[in-house]
Amino acid sequence: MVGFGPADVPPSAAVKFVGAGTAACIADLLTFPLDTAKVRLQIQGESAASAPIGRAPTSVYRGVFGTIITMVRTEGPLSLYSGLVAGLQRQMSFASVRIGLYDSVKQFYTRGSDHVSIGTRLLAGGTTGAMAVALAQPTDVVKVRFQAQTRSNEHAKRYCGTIDAYKTIAKEEGVRGLWKGTGPNIARSAIVNCTELVTYDFIKDMLLKSTPLTDNLPCHFVSAFGAGLCTTVIASPVDVVKTRYMNSALGQYSSVLNCAAVMMTKEGPFAFYKGFMPSFLRLGSWNVVMFVTYEQLKRAMMAANHNSPILV
Repeated sequence: MVGFGPADVPPSAAVKFVGAGTAACIADLLTFPLDTAKVRLQIQGESAASAPIGRAPTSVYRGVFGTIITMVRTEGPLSLYSGLVAGLQRQMSFASVRIGLYDSVKQFYTRGSDHVSIGTRLLAGGTTGAMAVALAQPTDVVKVRFQAQTRSNEHAKRYCGTIDAYKTIAKEEGVRGLWKGTGPNIARSAIVNCTELVTYDFIKDMLLKSTPLTDNLPCHFVSAFGAGLCTTVIASPVDVVKTRYMNSALGQYSSVLNCAAVMMTKEGPFAFYKGFMPSFLRLGSWNVVMFVTYEQLKRAMMAANHNSPILV
């Protein structure tokens, strides 16, 4: 698909919307174990935060691959994909909005102008990120809960299936429970979306203007990798707080800020970068797979639409 020439017309909003969701699901299928390892490392120390001072439990997980190996050994290989159904539901709704609508919102803010400033790109990224969270927050809550629960202890299991998780959370915590952590997730999504999309956009434009690279696979790969690195560095603290708060028991933290304060007090500032390496491995690889797939899907869908206009 890399060999397709540029389309006669830009991809439509519908093509971008469907393409972004599909590409994100493909990326999630390939990188989900890294995301699960990230969540386990991020919540490690949560029990220490609620325990008396000086009685911190011994760490279970050590590093990215140590976490994966431990999970496979103690819970089985399927534990790495716990919450995958909710994860795919999340990506299909979340990525379709935050990535698929990014160009449309950017054009709305520029009123069709060819000149797009960094400020406009940041505003567009923040807007679609917030819109995506408002739509997909319940899927994110369920995904995190599944990734956090262990399979080795039956009593530790909170939910027996995706639908059961939605019902149980709504029953025990109210409908608001499904939108738990919306605040930090909006903050995280705005940061991730702005950093990820704006960095990808900026690097891609720079490569096209300043290097021999064309709008093709190598350019997409380099742009996506750079976007993944920048996003991980900037978004990790908010991501850790979001994960801790979403996974917390009812009443464990009085607010998002309380969650962050407890982390700082009992675990120190490095707690905000727990799971950094799996976050980078996951975001870096996820960005590469997602953006490369997204660019190729757009081309393929536009080529199909050019040959059979009734398809799209």
